Amino acid sequence: MTRVLDAKRQGPPKGEARQVVVFLHGYGANGDDLLGLAEPLAPHMPGTAFIAPDAPERCVGNPMGYQWFPIPWLDGSPEEAMETSFNASVADLDAFLDGVLEDEGVTADRLVLFGFSQGTMMSLHVAPRRSEPVAAVVGFSGRMIHPEALEDEVVSTPPVLLIHGDQDDVVPPQSLPEAAEALQGAGFDVYAHVMKGTAHGIAPDGLSVAVAFMRERLGLEG
Repeated sequence: MTRVLDAKRQGPPKGEARQVVVFLHGYGANGDDLLGLAEPLAPHMPGTAFIAPDAPERCVGNPMGYQWFPIPWLDGSPEEAMETSFNASVADLDAFLDGVLEDEGVTADRLVLFGFSQGTMMSLHVAPRRSEPVAAVVGFSGRMIHPEALEDEVVSTPPVLLIHGDQDDVVPPQSLPEAAEALQGAGFDVYAHVMKGTAHGIAPDGLSVAVAFMRERLGLEG
């Protein structure tokens, strides 16, 4: 049985949005952490609903925030706990996205997954395994979980934009080319941008690239 994710929303009234961006936050944060991006993004993406769920578990390393799964090398949790939690959160997110599409009255090709760090890890795992491809995946500062399984398990191949800071000391910058290689090997169109001088975060240049990518994939150009 899946867990219900609490989420906040900004944008047109429910049922009136033409497309949806779902923000997936990182370890120890919450939905509000990325929902703040809705304000600068909205003028460039008219008619867009921005939705940001909290991950389903209280964070082991930061009880004030949430996690999609524990991280053994950060919080000392067992590897088995990480795997069990990850699989449960994958099912939770899948069900949440089904609900978003139904509630908002949009099709999968009008939905973008926008992840940061652990949220990127979730996006890169869930999107390829959904029966109907989403419009795009934007992944900041993350990596791919189980890249070796992707080629055998892929169901749909939405375009993916990977963005990473070259000074990231939380998730190594090398994670970007590693994820890109796995995705390309499984038939994905992959785009990449390196944020120069940026640590574990979202810099203005990276956000600008993400906006242009989402606008193009959603047909918002012009």
